[in-house]
Amino acid sequence: MSQDLLDQYVLKISCPAASGIVAAVSGYLAGNNCFISEMSQYDDEITGRFFTRIVFRFNDGHGDLEQLKQGFSEVTEKFSLNAKFYEKKKPMKVMIMVSKFDHCLLNLLYRYHKGELSFEITAIVSNHLDLRAIAEREGIRFIYLPVTKDTKQQQEEELLRIIDETNTELVILARYMQILSNSLCTQLAGRAINIHHSFLPGFKGAKPYHQAFDRGVKLIGATAHFVTSDLDEGPIIEQAVQRVDHDFLADDLVAVGRDTETIALSKAVKYFVEHRVFMNDNRTVVFK
Repeated sequence: MSQDLLDQYVLKISCPAASGIVAAVSGYLAGNNCFISEMSQYDDEITGRFFTRIVFRFNDGHGDLEQLKQGFSEVTEKFSLNAKFYEKKKPMKVMIMVSKFDHCLLNLLYRYHKGELSFEITAIVSNHLDLRAIAEREGIRFIYLPVTKDTKQQQEEELLRIIDETNTELVILARYMQILSNSLCTQLAGRAINIHHSFLPGFKGAKPYHQAFDRGVKLIGATAHFVTSDLDEGPIIEQAVQRVDHDFLADDLVAVGRDTETIALSKAVKYFVEHRVFMNDNRTVVFK
């Protein structure tokens, strides 16, 4: 990792659209010995909101980020900015939740080891013991939280306690086959990503690929989205599709589907941990 990357920071801003925001923000950074190396912006004319992601560094390689943030308050107040600063080198703390399927978990671990995903795994949580050996092999804390109708509330409370205890910033539902309660979804709003084994909207239920087979589809896909209390209706972050032919059987679709799930989920996680994702009502803005 280069020294330049180690010294870089990310500034995320969302706010009501107005003239002069870019000039004020870039002027403030320039006036405080900062160099902007990357900037993406989007003005949503439908919602009337403005979004920008800025990557910058201090010109001399050293600077006081806390002092920079404090002085930025004047710009924040003037334009009603929702602004957050991040150290680019600091890995995000994530928790991965699984059940019995291992393909999404293994893909995330592979990309993590290859350096494609900058995060720190605080724990792997599961309602089954099937994937415990994977966590133990990786030296990652494995937490078994079996869920029944009678224990669901208690286990969700324990999950929240663990999230707080580990300072987890993102929860990844990597084919976690349990429906979260409305209360838990609300408390995890904007920081929990689910992979849905279908190209939303459509083919909901336990066997989406079999439904797709019955309909003779020519495209199948997967959708990574934020978790909300409306099942599988959360803001979409990333989708992946693959073309299939008439000779694909249901099991063939399942195999192809596994690939699309890993692709969509890993991309969504990458965008999130790199601070590229913004909530925009029931949609997202993703700077790729």
